Amino acid sequence: MLKKLSRASLLSVLALWALVTAAAEDNAVTVAVTPVKVGAHSYYVQGLPGAASSANQGYMSNAGFVITPAGVVVFDSLGTPPLGAKLIAEIRKLTTVPIKYVIVSHYHADHVYGLQAFKAIGAEIWAQQRGKEYLAGPDIRPRLAQRREELFPWVDEQTKVLPADKWLAGDTAFQLGGVDFQIRHVGPAHTPEDIALFVKQDGVLYAGDVVFKGRVPFVGNADSKSWLAALDKLLAFQPKVMVPGHGAVSHDPKADLTLTRDYLLYLRKTMGDAVANFVPFEDAYKNTSWKQYQKLPAFDQANRSNAYNTYILMEKESLK
Repeated sequence: MLKKLSRASLLSVLALWALVTAAAEDNAVTVAVTPVKVGAHSYYVQGLPGAASSANQGYMSNAGFVITPAGVVVFDSLGTPPLGAKLIAEIRKLTTVPIKYVIVSHYHADHVYGLQAFKAIGAEIWAQQRGKEYLAGPDIRPRLAQRREELFPWVDEQTKVLPADKWLAGDTAFQLGGVDFQIRHVGPAHTPEDIALFVKQDGVLYAGDVVFKGRVPFVGNADSKSWLAALDKLLAFQPKVMVPGHGAVSHDPKADLTLTRDYLLYLRKTMGDAVANFVPFEDAYKNTSWKQYQKLPAFDQANRSNAYNTYILMEKESLK
């Protein structure tokens, strides 16, 4: 009897272990998150092309980090808690100094859902104060619900959108471990709260989603007129290297702003002309040539809504 009970208990333990192991494996990040050095202290990781999906496990945006003798400064946290944990693990391969601060470029899901992992190790979250508008607004819950459905198990019921520990009212400069950092509020652009981070000694600029490289930008409800002005604010840093929110690092920032700038200008021109001539949106969209952008990643997911929101924006601007 004892042997039978022991065998049954053993089988139960093995079954439970199998379930736990399977759950852990289901939640594991299998995409490669590989740091690339872009300055003496500065690194970035490059997300995969396209929109967030189970295929890329939500890894479709960039993040960066700067290692100083006194601590690490991180720029954005990636799009899921497991991706945030993966980024921490990659940083730990390079240094054991504490991860001090996480600078949030803006409160979009693919840049902030990894914050939980950094908060768990005691990092302090900094963000521009207009990010409070997103946290109090109507979009936060639907977006989280959507991500829980599309990116389960990497985004689940335990995933939360964390507020900043320190809300920044304006531009901020600070020094850590002999490295000088400048935070510039460049929004409203892609979002009202867009901020960029410049690492002075390295000449490296982390631009966030004010710059997209190699894919169609996500415009959403952005103020594209102010966004175009924000691009000039980035160039004022005269960076040697620019890390966009999406796409490969740029060693020619002025040239690589072209895609974002030209796309925004094209939206404003085509949709603005339609509004001026009282052409309904459906007709305007159908009759506009998108051939220069339609082969880019994220075109199918983003372009129509970008055009529609720009059409509405141009209507509003025409009434002023």
